[in-house]
Amino acid sequence: MRSGCLAAALGAAALAAAPAAAEGIERGSVHRVPRAASAIEIDGALGDAAWGGALRLEMAYEVDPGENTPAPVRTECFLTYDDRNFYVGFRAHDPDPSRILARYSDRDKAWSDDWIGVALDTFNDQRRAYELIVNPLGVQIDALNDDIGGSYDTSWNAIWESAGRITAEGYEVEMAIPFHQIRFQRSDGEQTWGFDAFRSWPRGDRFHIGLFPRERGANSYLAQTVKIVGMAGASPGDNLEIAPTATTSRTDERDPFPEGPLEKADATTELGASLRWGVTPDVSLNGAVNPDFSQVEADVLQLDINEQFALFYPETRPFFLEGADYFRTPLDLVHTRNVADPAGAAKLTGKQGHHTWGVFTARDDVTNVLFPGPEESASGSFAFESWSSAARYRLDLGKSSTAGGTVTDRRGDGYRNTVASADAVFRFTENDRLTVVAARSETRDSEEMLAFLEESGFEPREGGFSDRAVAAEFEHSVREWWIAATCFDIGDGFRSDLGFRTQAGHRGAEIRGARVLWGERGDFHRRMAVGAGAEREEDSEGALLEQSAIAWWNLNGPKDSFLGVTVDLSDRSFEGVRYDDQWEVEGIAEVQATGDLWVRLEAAAGDAVDHENNRPGDGAEASLQFTFKPGRHLSVQFAHRYARLDVEEGMLFRAHAPELRLVQQFNARAFVRAVVQLTDIRRDPDLYVALDPEDRPDARSRDLFTQLLFSYKVNAQTALYAGYSDRSFGGDDFDTTRASRTFFLKLGYAWLR
Repeated sequence: MRSGCLAAALGAAALAAAPAAAEGIERGSVHRVPRAASAIEIDGALGDAAWGGALRLEMAYEVDPGENTPAPVRTECFLTYDDRNFYVGFRAHDPDPSRILARYSDRDKAWSDDWIGVALDTFNDQRRAYELIVNPLGVQIDALNDDIGGSYDTSWNAIWESAGRITAEGYEVEMAIPFHQIRFQRSDGEQTWGFDAFRSWPRGDRFHIGLFPRERGANSYLAQTVKIVGMAGASPGDNLEIAPTATTSRTDERDPFPEGPLEKADATTELGASLRWGVTPDVSLNGAVNPDFSQVEADVLQLDINEQFALFYPETRPFFLEGADYFRTPLDLVHTRNVADPAGAAKLTGKQGHHTWGVFTARDDVTNVLFPGPEESASGSFAFESWSSAARYRLDLGKSSTAGGTVTDRRGDGYRNTVASADAVFRFTENDRLTVVAARSETRDSEEMLAFLEESGFEPREGGFSDRAVAAEFEHSVREWWIAATCFDIGDGFRSDLGFRTQAGHRGAEIRGARVLWGERGDFHRRMAVGAGAEREEDSEGALLEQSAIAWWNLNGPKDSFLGVTVDLSDRSFEGVRYDDQWEVEGIAEVQATGDLWVRLEAAAGDAVDHENNRPGDGAEASLQFTFKPGRHLSVQFAHRYARLDVEEGMLFRAHAPELRLVQQFNARAFVRAVVQLTDIRRDPDLYVALDPEDRPDARSRDLFTQLLFSYKVNAQTALYAGYSDRSFGGDDFDTTRASRTFFLKLGYAWLR
């Protein structure tokens, strides 16, 4: 806690007098972080005396849209630490504080605001960094930046403190990042971390301000960071987190549907608990018993019509998100959402020197499997228990290359699927990268699965079977242009049931590249690219699946705008029918029209294939999205997705899928949200000639989902959720009728030691 007004005054005076690091900080330069001389209270005011002795860094560069030009506004970053926390303070100057964009929102939702943050490469290996970001009101964003895999994962959530306040000169932000929430090198002495500080300043254009000059075209961001030295004696403490949960729910269902009554069901209560123990600063153990994996987040609405392959839904459950990047592979061999309803799970992950590893296992009460084929996929859910396990090891090579191996295994009653793979990422220079991967699977399907495959039109495989998959990609990128080439060969019998692979029995190659033109200050375009590519894909027998040539143009302009046009000419085949000279044109337009309004429009039109009846068609798709945030508390998000397909005989279908999300955010902890999702499809049943008359779809079908949710979060794990949701369906023979409704209450508490 602060030691009174005198300490605050002395702290402010010390900040004013503290010597700044030289302007023009160089990439790779080293800076020492001193230990805090006294306690710091996280209240958004940089008045504590300890800030006076902190390292002060001036963020002097505009890195986008300007290319390492002088920053348009002044930003100071302060760093210090004690035995428990790493502290970051910011003083963000602004010539007109009335234009600062700051709204209350749920965590990870403040991207349209002013914001400021840090990247911490705590192992100083230039491969992975924690990013912690705060808006001027203290709303948190946290993410994992995987520099090797090229992913940015905001689903990772840590428990840390932040506060911010708007001042007459701009705004100030404080962060306290507990050492027990991050992983770092095991050391008795000082630590050396890769470090960056950055600020986003939206004023017509969105200006990004950084600590050091960045090289455009380089394939590694973390290889360019500065280094900070210090954190001696940093300790995660006991590093124990236990999070018990209690979930009470009641689901009423109409049986039989649609004419039966909506029967009131009994309420049920499920107790569970999860555990996270930092065995050492670089090794973590996670466990869960009867975990509550109920989805309080409604998945974004997608149109699943005339699709060849299964749609992807991301993982959102905290247990599986913890350390998820440790299991990321080039072939997507681990997608934990396949673990549908686990009764228990355990995970151990660690990074020690050049070695990164992780293992997990979970017992699932049901078994969900995605069956891939060369031209379509099928998803099945089977009522038997199974065990899902994965192990991953990665060795860091040189400055920023890696080699690794992964084993996944799923098995249940008469069923098993095991995959072993090896992969490597070689970064020869800052501009060249080669990724290679090879895998082999061994599979045996249960009798229930064999019956499902036969009913779905897939050829079942009796007994055990195996196959392989190989892929390689080379990328070369510099400031003015880039080129990439990919090849792959996935065997007919290759299955990665713990991963997400919708297609098998195919091989192909692709090459693509683009010329990049950068604008100067005052130009309409910040960045413009013109590119082209070609690809060919065939099945395992060499028969054509698709070959195409594409050309595109895109432009980043003022007001965070983006314009893009793509033209695609392809030849393709489906179930033995050839479709040549298929044209498609796609356009995208996006703009931050005002500080309160963001709009995005996507549209595509051209030749299409009616996959249900295997014949040519003329199709179009469109999507309109906008987010409106008037004031500091209300958010209105609307999206409307549309698809149509016409065949020679007439209209096959028209599909509309509007979605509305209203959020009233009372403060940084509490909100109430309403979600309405509707799918409305009109068809001509007589044109579904491949189906028997009794199997043809209704002329009109409707699917309506609504949800009302109240949430109060103390942190990412200590939270209360109370809500209601229902599902309604409509068809030719009945109006839209509620099929089910659910009431739920969830309590979670994170006990930390």
